[in-house]
Amino acid sequence: MISEFTWPNHDLPSDKDAVRKLIECHGFQHDVAYGKTKLFIRTPRTLFTLEELHAKMLVRIVLFLQKVWRGTLARLRYRRTRAALTIARHYRRHKVRAYLRQVERRFRDVRLLPDRGRRLAWPAPPKVLQRFEEALQGIYHRWRAAELIRSVSPEMLPQLRAKVAAMELLKGHRADIGLQRAWQGNYIALKPDSPQSSGSFTPVANELKRKDKYMSILFSCHVRKVNRFNKVEDRAIFITDRHLYKMDPMKQYKVMKTIPLYNLVGLSVSNGKDQLVVFHTKDNKDLIVCLFSNDPSNDSRIGELVGVLASHFKRVRKRV
Repeated sequence: MISEFTWPNHDLPSDKDAVRKLIECHGFQHDVAYGKTKLFIRTPRTLFTLEELHAKMLVRIVLFLQKVWRGTLARLRYRRTRAALTIARHYRRHKVRAYLRQVERRFRDVRLLPDRGRRLAWPAPPKVLQRFEEALQGIYHRWRAAELIRSVSPEMLPQLRAKVAAMELLKGHRADIGLQRAWQGNYIALKPDSPQSSGSFTPVANELKRKDKYMSILFSCHVRKVNRFNKVEDRAIFITDRHLYKMDPMKQYKVMKTIPLYNLVGLSVSNGKDQLVVFHTKDNKDLIVCLFSNDPSNDSRIGELVGVLASHFKRVRKRV
């Protein structure tokens, strides 16, 4: 144990030669005598020295055995962990494939359904695919929206875009934004809304089109204007793709104020039933009006106004 020539096993011809080699390695060959089966040591000092060397080497051997055993345990734990991870990886792959097959079977013929699969329930995904399921549902909803939009006639697309814009801006802020009814836009020209004055409005609108070269009418409606002295007056607003006009319906829709649309910087609406609207301008000369309708009298047009303007400015930004 205390010599590299004899530990752990010697390769000498005999055990006696191994003992002789061990004694010679430590320089005690002059202090010992060899018998046939025994070793005779002359002085106690040699014996004590050999015992001390044995004790020191025993500590090193114990540490070595502990190191080997700890390494063995670590390798066993590594193999078990690796096996567990391999099993878990294959299990996750199985769950992912099973989920994808289930989704594929459930939505295989969704294009043939009238509602494009709106009522189909999504299978529960494994935890590893929760974010993937959110992305997949987003892709599906965009596809379904595109399919629904494709089925809408071109004449209804502007109204649909305006309603979507109004819902994005006013959802949660107003209870009624008029999504369930058809949006007419040019209400002043409609006889049910203004039977006495619709005939006098059309020539004014045509003259403004000739003068200001607008391409389309976005919105028109009778309003009640509130000035800085809290005085309420009947007015009308006429919004085209170029200007916002404030008119006096009592004077054959005479234009009282013209605001270019590029001067509008914002729009504020109330969350009640009063349909109060504030047009914010760059020069801080805001226009405060309250929309109202004659037929029906409780018809809410705030959502239509907000949606039409939002949709228009989105198209303008895309062109720029």
